[in-house]
Amino acid sequence: MAAHRPGGTNAFGSRLNIFPRTGPAGHLEFGIIMLRTLFLLATLTISMAANAEKIGEVSTVWKFLGPDHKIVVEAYDDPLVKGVTCYVSRAKTGGIKGAVGLAEDTADASIACRQVGPISFAEPLPEQEEVFSQRLSIIFKKLQVIRMVDAARNTLVYITYSDRLIEGSPKNSVTAVPVDSGTPIPLKR
Repeated sequence: MAAHRPGGTNAFGSRLNIFPRTGPAGHLEFGIIMLRTLFLLATLTISMAANAEKIGEVSTVWKFLGPDHKIVVEAYDDPLVKGVTCYVSRAKTGGIKGAVGLAEDTADASIACRQVGPISFAEPLPEQEEVFSQRLSIIFKKLQVIRMVDAARNTLVYITYSDRLIEGSPKNSVTAVPVDSGTPIPLKR
C-alpha cells in the first residue's frame, strides 16, 4: 500500500486528488481528461467496426478543414451463408469532427445483397438475426444489417437500418437473395 505523502502527491509527484482544481487550471485539467477519454472511445469504436471490405467512396460536400462528407460503399460477406455478399452504401460525415471520430453519421444507408458464388450454409439459420453491425457515432448510433428467412419462397431477405440508444430511425433499405429450389434453406428449430 502506498504511503500518503505531504502535499497530496504520490511517489512520482503526481496529485492524488481525483477532482480537478477550480479556476482556469481546473478547467484545463478537466478539458485534458475529457479529450483523453474521447480519444480512447474513438479508438475503441474504430477497432470494433464490422469486418467490412471498402469498395470505394465519393465526396458529396467539400470541407475546408478535415475530410469531405462522403458516401462509402462497403462489402460484407454473410458469415453463415457462403456465396452471398451484401454491399452497403452509407453517409460518412467529414470535417474536423469526422477526422477525430466525434461526428455522428446520418441514418441514410442502402443495401444490395447478391449471390456471388454457389450458396451453401455453415449451419441452420434462425428466422431472423443480426448479420453485421457498425458504429456510426462514438457512443449512440449503430448501423445494422439483419437477415430474415422467407422459407415459403426459399429467399434470404436483408434489411439495413440505424438505431440509437434512445431513438432509432425509420429509414431503412431492403434486398432479397432467392436461393435455388434445389438448395432449401436450413432453419433452426
